[in-house]
Amino acid sequence: MKPQNKKKNTWDDHLTRKARKDNYPARSVYKLEEIQKKTKIIKKGQNILDLGSAPGSWLLYASEVTGNKGRVVGIDLKPVTIKLPAHAQAYTGDILSMDTELLEKIGKDYNLVISDMAPDTTGNKNVDAARSYNLSEAALNIAGDLLLPGGNFICKIFQGSDFEQFLLMVKTQFSKYKIFKPQSSRKASKEIFIIGLGKK
Repeated sequence: MKPQNKKKNTWDDHLTRKARKDNYPARSVYKLEEIQKKTKIIKKGQNILDLGSAPGSWLLYASEVTGNKGRVVGIDLKPVTIKLPAHAQAYTGDILSMDTELLEKIGKDYNLVISDMAPDTTGNKNVDAARSYNLSEAALNIAGDLLLPGGNFICKIFQGSDFEQFLLMVKTQFSKYKIFKPQSSRKASKEIFIIGLGKK
């Protein structure tokens, strides 16, 4: 019975417990925190767009770093139910088919677009990687439309056959790029983060 119990609780690791203690809805906050410590990509007073923002950890962390002179906007299919500061807003919508009303609400001229989006996984690595690529491509297209010149981009993607293709697209749109695997990512995860710096 003991191995079964252990297996049942593998998702409730020390970072999940730390997130609860730190009042974040998910452990994913520590991935963005690691990226921020390494790159200082989020700055005071910035406008930031968070794609796939539910349950709200990245949205909350970004709003804390930007401070109340910034503006942080999140979009997700699922509603964000946590309490957000006044300079952060969350909208429910599909980033794959954003209508005019949603685009008007979120506006443009962002300094940074961030995406921790992941597809509903099937267990088939090739299918999951292809779905992740589709989401990442959509995030990059939105960044291309809504970022200010010189703006930056953070995007999660699952490593698969389309990874190099996505990297090439980031290289085309940004002056520099970094590839980053946070220590807080689960060991079994195929996720990796591409950071695009200086939108052309």
